[in-house]
Amino acid sequence: MDLTNWFDRGMSMQQYIHSMDEHREDLLTIYNHVTLEKDDLEFLHSLQSEKLRALVLTADWCGDAMVNLPIFMRMADEALIESAYFIRDNHLELMDQYLTNGTARSIPIIVLIDSEGREVGKWGPRAPEVQAYVDRAKQSLPPKGDPNFKKAFLSFINETTERFTTDHDMWKHIKDDMLAMLSQSVTVTK
Repeated sequence: MDLTNWFDRGMSMQQYIHSMDEHREDLLTIYNHVTLEKDDLEFLHSLQSEKLRALVLTADWCGDAMVNLPIFMRMADEALIESAYFIRDNHLELMDQYLTNGTARSIPIIVLIDSEGREVGKWGPRAPEVQAYVDRAKQSLPPKGDPNFKKAFLSFINETTERFTTDHDMWKHIKDDMLAMLSQSVTVTK
């Protein structure tokens, strides 16, 4: 199935947000508090005539989606990027076209397409600085077979969720990485 056909099958941003149970409030908090600078807005407004669209692979339980998607949503609003949202586990045929490192069904994945349905960019699942933070934090976890793993992993999830919902520097890293992808995508369409 081509990407335009996939796009037509997705949920709108509003439908996705309304379907959420676990991270809706955190996502909305980030959406309402992330800052786009004047230069960001000028660039995003310059994209409005490009008629870009996005296919977004996600899931409500995913902390990475919770922090990344509201930042993308704000930018998509400014750039007039219409987006279609897909729950990962319900759309494995699409997900498996965008595996991380060729093996992992990591989300979120944002696939940009042009008005003809051609892929012009891809982002996800994490900005490099966020990946480095997660890698460092996971180093302190005991091995999976260790009896203390579950408790330590839950603590890691809680601490990471707290940081994702409050760390404006992390949001800036994510925003800047997404802006770089958008800039490269526009170059592809020219």
